[in-house]
Order: sequence, then C-alpha cells, then structure tokens
Amino acid sequence: MYFKAGVVFLASLALLTLLVLAAIQGNAKPNQVVEHEEWLEADVNKVSGDLVEKVKPGDTAGLILRRLGFSAPQAANMIDAAKQIYPLKNIHIGHSFTRQEDKGTPAVYYQIDADKKLLLTPNMQGKWEAETLERKVNTRVNVIEASIENSLFLDAARAGLADNVILKLVDMFAWDIDFARDLRKGDSFKVMFEENFDDEGKQVGYKILAATFTNRGHVYSGIRYETKSGVEYYDAEGRNLRKTYLKSPVKYSRISSRFRSSRKHPVLGYTRAHRGVDYAAKTGTPIRAIGDGKIVYKGWKGGYGRFIEVRHNNGIHSTAYAHMSRYARGMKRNKYVTQGQIIGYVGMSGLATGPHLHFEFRSRGRAVNPLKVKHKPAKPVPKDEISAFRLQAKEMMRLMSLFDQPSSWG
Repeated sequence: MYFKAGVVFLASLALLTLLVLAAIQGNAKPNQVVEHEEWLEADVNKVSGDLVEKVKPGDTAGLILRRLGFSAPQAANMIDAAKQIYPLKNIHIGHSFTRQEDKGTPAVYYQIDADKKLLLTPNMQGKWEAETLERKVNTRVNVIEASIENSLFLDAARAGLADNVILKLVDMFAWDIDFARDLRKGDSFKVMFEENFDDEGKQVGYKILAATFTNRGHVYSGIRYETKSGVEYYDAEGRNLRKTYLKSPVKYSRISSRFRSSRKHPVLGYTRAHRGVDYAAKTGTPIRAIGDGKIVYKGWKGGYGRFIEVRHNNGIHSTAYAHMSRYARGMKRNKYVTQGQIIGYVGMSGLATGPHLHFEFRSRGRAVNPLKVKHKPAKPVPKDEISAFRLQAKEMMRLMSLFDQPSSWG
C-alpha cells in the first residue's frame, strides 16, 4: 500500500518537474503569459474550413444546425440521434457547435463541458449516430512573482496573474495576513500554479501548487498537499495554514475604527466604549464568517442595524457582524455556517455615518479585541505522511526557485 502510494507520488512529482523545466527551457520567459496557440495542439476548431457556431440567447439546436448548413429534416434526425447520449435541448449559451468535413462526410461536435464533447456522424446508410468523446485537457505550470508598490491586485495583475489566482493566493494566507491592514509597500509574493485548458484554449481549472508571501519582512510559505483527509495547504514544516478563525471578516477594506475603552460616537455625539473593529468598505462588499458555527441571532438590533451573531463550535467564542446592507441568501437563526462563508454584505444600516462592518469577537460573552486574538492552527500533516510531504515540499520550493527572474513591465 505505502509502496504503491510512493510510486504514484514520485511519478506525479517527476511529471511536475518536467512541466516546470519545459516552461523554463522554452522560448517564453517564466513570468510571461504564453499565447495558447504556442502550446495547444490542433483540434477540430483549428482545422481550416471548419464552421463554428456559438450558442446565443434564444438559440435552439435546430436553429444552429440550420446555420451550419443542414436541412430541417437533417437537423431533426441529428437531434433525435443525440437524445439518448446528450439531449440537445440542454445546450448552453457560449458553448459551440463545430461542423467538420472529411472527404465530403460531415461531422458535428458540440462541447458539453470541460471534459466531454458530443460527436454526431452519419453511418454508411446515412443515419445519424451520436457518441461522447473525452476532451483533451492541456496543462501548463507557471510561476509569477511581484513586489507590491501600489496594491496587491494591481501589481499582481500587471505581473500577469489572473484574478482567480490572486483570490486563491489571498485565501491561502488569510489566516496569517490581514490583507485589509497588514500589507506594506515592498511586500512581495511568488506563486507556482497549474492551469488547465480545454482543446479550444479556454481555462477550465487551476490550482496553486506552492507560494511564498513576504509581509513586513516575514516570509510565509504554503505548499499544496493531499492527505487521506483531503487537500490542504501547509507551511514547509507541515503546519496547516488554516486556522480556527480568519484574521478578517472582510477581504479588502481598511480599518476605520479600532477596539477602544472610550470613543466619541460619530452619530450619538457622546463618549462610550467601542467594543469592536470597524472595517470601512463599499456597500455590498461580502462579509465572511470567520469560523464555523451556528447563527444565534439574525435581524435588526437597534443601532447595530442588520445584525448577525454566530456562536462558534467550541461554545466559548461568538462573533457579531453589524450595519449590513442585506443578508446573504439562506441566512436564518439556527443555521450552521462554515469558515469563509458569505453571511451578508457591508452597508450602513442602524447608527452609521458611512458604509462599514462593525465586527465584534466575544469570549464567554465578553468582548475582546479581535486584532489580538490568537488563532490555533488546524491539524498538521499526519505523522505517517510527514516524510512524503517534506520530500514534496522541498521539491516544490526547488522548482519555484528555478524561476528567478523578477516580474517587469513597461
């Protein structure tokens, strides 16, 4: 059992190494986005003479097949042939039909999803037949690094990192770095990620394999590793990056008011304690539960406006979220929520002078400073897997170090 698992692990690592080395040794620089045509093999949509029709609002399979040059009876026969394989009443906007000719014999492809496509061909008697084919998925490993001079999103995008990868990078380190208040000019990151593309060059998936983030001189590292329990991100020592609670309930914001024993209330005008932290953000910004738990209060609560309180699973801690513009769909009393789940959206309901989230952290009912709460990590790499993890982590960091050219742009 362990020998077999070890062979699979080493084979996967070897394949990853080849992918990374291919990227390094090719014509493209590691930090450049490679045009798809440079590395995708020819497919049905690349063959000269093919006719391609994308599904538009209001389209039916019959209309599209007519546009591809088939008669109404032919289109009806093709749709009938596909019924048992994939009903063409289920076509989706943006997906495409492709007509290809081979010595006068037509073939029609329809992209069902990222993994499968439908093929329609006439047999020797002229009757249409249908089958599904697996779509080829092309994989590319890339490494991008950049320094933060303006903002994380702006500088990462200028370096060539897609928004979805930036968001995943933020999620990876959200337990250690408060991206609302901790980032500084000169902070930097380096991320190695795998992208998957279908046979038309459309991205159909991605995953971060390893990353480092330097914040205020401290280097945080994360390595993707799959244990028997599932996929997690760990630091180089096998400690889980995931903690009991997120550092911030709002991803991209600024702190407008801190936890204080006394503060002049901006609306009421007199001084009283401020038992939480205010995160200023645009109306509609998503608010996340910082940990797993059950909603024990949802509704209007005086000056707090639209308010949610979550009692966390340890029974000791609870968190409160106030001044929401609206609640997320499905939120109700006694509903269980998970860490990172969106529970509402920033607003200025109740006594508020501008859109913000008022956030409180309570221990045994007593408000404590959320910015000073120590968060315990989730389970580390299991002891019986730590050797394999360390081998993978060492190799990942070595591969990432091969890309040593800094990002640059005009």
